[in-house]
Amino acid sequence: MKTTKFKTHYLFLLPFTFYLLTSPANALPGESKQTVAAWIEGHPTLRPGIGDGLRVTKSDTPAMRFTFQATVLPPGRIAVPRNSSGIRSERISFYDAINGVTPERLVESLRVIYSPPIYQDYERARIVYAYPTPETVDLARRQNRPLLAAQQGELRVGERYAYWMEIIQTDDGKALNGQITVFLKEDVDKLETELRDR
Repeated sequence: MKTTKFKTHYLFLLPFTFYLLTSPANALPGESKQTVAAWIEGHPTLRPGIGDGLRVTKSDTPAMRFTFQATVLPPGRIAVPRNSSGIRSERISFYDAINGVTPERLVESLRVIYSPPIYQDYERARIVYAYPTPETVDLARRQNRPLLAAQQGELRVGERYAYWMEIIQTDDGKALNGQITVFLKEDVDKLETELRDR
């Protein structure tokens, strides 16, 4: 998926009544739960929101929702955490039935929520897997599994972190929800295997 770079003044990722403001990234995967929870609490974009310290949800209407979640689990299928005190992944997700969700909007959220260095790490990251593949689209058609072809995403590995972006398109080609996850590079092989085995 090709991404488009946004200018600094395009900070309105959500048409909600709150603005997404830039803040330095100082609580990323690899940090303790306490450090990340404190960062979330002090982050101008993530607070105030309904949450439990590691999860924040904001919504102006039932048709629009933003969620940020940090977890000790790697992305993908549930696995037993190796260390329950350290954060392994942080996911930003949008649901927007009015405007839709685009890959560009998800990528811009990295710059807004974290910092330009994380955004740049994503932009320079190597794509290790993109889907759906032509084989997946053909399989979805033959087996009448439209959701399989509707899931569009990519897995990237940067110098600092790994990134997983996914949107799910409706029949008319508009994606109403999507997510982008920042996670530890040591969990790339697990997630790539799971995505390829869908």
